[in-house]
Amino acid sequence: MAFDPSSDYPLGARRPDLVRTPGGIALEELELDGDGVETAELRATPETLRLQAEVARAAGRIQLADNLLRAAELAVLPDETILEIYTALRPRRSSADELTAWAAQLDGWGAPVTAAFVREAARVYAERGLLAA
Repeated sequence: MAFDPSSDYPLGARRPDLVRTPGGIALEELELDGDGVETAELRATPETLRLQAEVARAAGRIQLADNLLRAAELAVLPDETILEIYTALRPRRSSADELTAWAAQLDGWGAPVTAAFVREAARVYAERGLLAA
């Protein structure tokens, strides 16, 4: 059955067959106190986040959809890298060159939507005087 973002929300209730843990455990089979279930298994997968983005876009919530797409791209990165990017995006923490380098790295990791977001932040920060000196 094809996914319909207009009628298949919430995914966990209407389409649990589409929801899996990062380790591949189906939602119906997931037991929080089960053997082998670690905190990493409780994270949203890029696939689930993309489906949620489709739902948001179908509901006209474009900004939420864009945020979920960026989350899908970042879900595979280590937590430490996410925190480094977050810190780099804080006002006056990074130069234009540093933000451009992060964008290039994100492109290399297959995260073009997030890379575009970082490039846009660099442009806006430059216009508003929010880049590091």
